[in-house]
Amino acid sequence: LGLISMSYGYIYVAQVSMGANQSQYLKAIQEAEAYPGPSLIIAYSPCVNHGIRKGMGASQTEEKLATEAGYWPIYRYNPLLLKEGKNPFTLDSKEPDWTKYQEFLNGEVRYTSLKKSFPEKAEEMFKRNEKEAKERWEQYKRLAALDYSKKD
Repeated sequence: LGLISMSYGYIYVAQVSMGANQSQYLKAIQEAEAYPGPSLIIAYSPCVNHGIRKGMGASQTEEKLATEAGYWPIYRYNPLLLKEGKNPFTLDSKEPDWTKYQEFLNGEVRYTSLKKSFPEKAEEMFKRNEKEAKERWEQYKRLAALDYSKKD
């Protein structure tokens, strides 16, 4: 959803996770509010249906793990930066710790219930999910590395 919205070029877009980075979360809200056009904030927000094994009281911790593991990278896309010759895309996540990815998936009943019902299929799907998360991460890194400075 975020990449599709960014492709229009005039929509402020942020992917946030309050548990992962409260400063980035607040900055995204402030920037979205100040932006003179449409804004989209996509927030990772665990709910009871995720089945967090540690309980909903640990939702902020779960949000942090989702970002650290690479499941939910956080970023901001501000089209106003283009006018300054700057890259409008800011990747706010650190390099993921991919060893935590399966730990994250196994911490939620919505994933482990699939594992109990269809172990072989679940294993295949979890590996594919992680592979696709790594591909998305690489795409975000490429976007963050683009040079928008004006060269004469």
